[in-house]
Amino acid sequence: MESAATVPHKGMPSRRPTSWLFLLILGGGFLLRLRLAWLTFLNPDEALHYFLAHQASLKIAYEASLTTAHPPLMILFLHYWCLLGRSELFLRLPFVIAGTLFCWVMFLWTRKVAGSTAACFALAMFLFAPSLISLSAEIRQYSFLLLFCACSLYWLELALEKGEKSVQSMIFSAAALYLALLTHYSAMIFAAAVGLYGLLSLIRQKSHARLTSSWILSQAGALAICAFLYQSQISKLRESGVPSEIASTWLKYSIFQPGQNHLMPFAWHNSLRLFRYFFSQGTVGVIGFALFVFAVVVLILANKSYEPDLRKRELAALIAIPFLITLVLAIAGIYPFGGTRHDALLTIFAISGISIGLDLLPLGGTNATTKFVKAILLASALLICNLHPSPSGPYMRPQNQRRELMHQAVNSLKSLPPESVLFTDAQGSTVLDYYLCGDAMPLPFTPQKQIQRRRCGQYYVLASMAEQTGFDRAAFPQLLTNAWQEVPDGSHLYLFQSGWIDDRQQDWLNELRALGGTPNSFGPNILICPIQRTNTTPANSSR
Repeated sequence: MESAATVPHKGMPSRRPTSWLFLLILGGGFLLRLRLAWLTFLNPDEALHYFLAHQASLKIAYEASLTTAHPPLMILFLHYWCLLGRSELFLRLPFVIAGTLFCWVMFLWTRKVAGSTAACFALAMFLFAPSLISLSAEIRQYSFLLLFCACSLYWLELALEKGEKSVQSMIFSAAALYLALLTHYSAMIFAAAVGLYGLLSLIRQKSHARLTSSWILSQAGALAICAFLYQSQISKLRESGVPSEIASTWLKYSIFQPGQNHLMPFAWHNSLRLFRYFFSQGTVGVIGFALFVFAVVVLILANKSYEPDLRKRELAALIAIPFLITLVLAIAGIYPFGGTRHDALLTIFAISGISIGLDLLPLGGTNATTKFVKAILLASALLICNLHPSPSGPYMRPQNQRRELMHQAVNSLKSLPPESVLFTDAQGSTVLDYYLCGDAMPLPFTPQKQIQRRRCGQYYVLASMAEQTGFDRAAFPQLLTNAWQEVPDGSHLYLFQSGWIDDRQQDWLNELRALGGTPNSFGPNILICPIQRTNTTPANSSR
């Protein structure tokens, strides 16, 4: 199947990169992910996922997974995987592999629908987009989500082609879709978009009754899984207020706020934020967004003199509709649309659209020269993204997340006097559990008390669970007073933080000094601060 960009040049031979070049760039993408997984300590979300999975039984791990805003499949897989080892690299290895395989499957799909040139552009972007490298090197749902969605899309494309194995491919596509739905809730957006794409393609092709029936059954199965997830988890999360808390805190700018936002500026600004997130670079993100829009417009306006069997309008709908669905959900306050990892699913359609737009872009000159120039421009853009990243949203730079920094901080904690009390937030609590406490964090994960007290080896941990995003600066003095009431007389209090510490870190350090603390930072993302009991601090005489 030819690329839309090469249709006017039907007489030209197709040139494909040699297999060694594919192996070289695949190996490069894999090694970048592996290196990042090896060098960095677990961030709070990763440590939380490990804690949820590392339970005494599969049943308890499943129940623990229900306290999060994600389906249970990844936690259940991790439950068995962490029985084999618990080092950062070992825990992350399946995600590194899945993130790399995803890139290859998307190359295969793009080659089917848009030709070899667009597929090569897509492979390079999927492999070397900084956001995808980062997500693939973390214990998160996104690597599995993207791989399952890519497989579902590829097998659907095989099923839509005429052949004896079309029904079998449809079954494989449905199975991959079900795994995606059980991995992350954004897969519902994928299911809706790909369902419409499949329906339009089946109607246009007037496909065999067996293939159509298998597609209908696959959609029914997806709806059944969605109903199960709603009943078992989503409805309970809504009752607990977790989605509202998330929407009002770290995803505030990705959810439409009535009375504060205007519809068109929100859609425009957050679309640009989204593409900036994909590439961790504002200028490259804007160029990518322009190429994406260009591709959608050209595919929609393509006339019948171009190869009609490429299903251009269906393809345009496929890559554009997920963005429209997510935008509508953000306006309704249901799901974020903006520059955060929660929209990682949209990279499937964004990068596919950008690769098609780059392939279709007329530059003049011979076909070979044009391809070479585009390849050089793309390589330069990806190099800039990785060497000079400017990401949006909560972000820890790899040099600030080096394992050596965490080991230094933990060794500092281990040198504290016995019975010392470590005062931390929800993020720091999960990190302490992995690196210091020996998996001592108790269930349930969501306690009723504002401050959770537990044993951690020869120390105690006081964890403030009031805010999932860290300490509330305005309420911190009162929170510290409450913490001192939990501290036995004569004990020392040490504040510990790790993760996405507030960007106004210098102001935070000054506040701690004013409260009697002596901050000690191990890079910008790890903080230990001894705090002295003042004369005005009420002592707990009962302890």
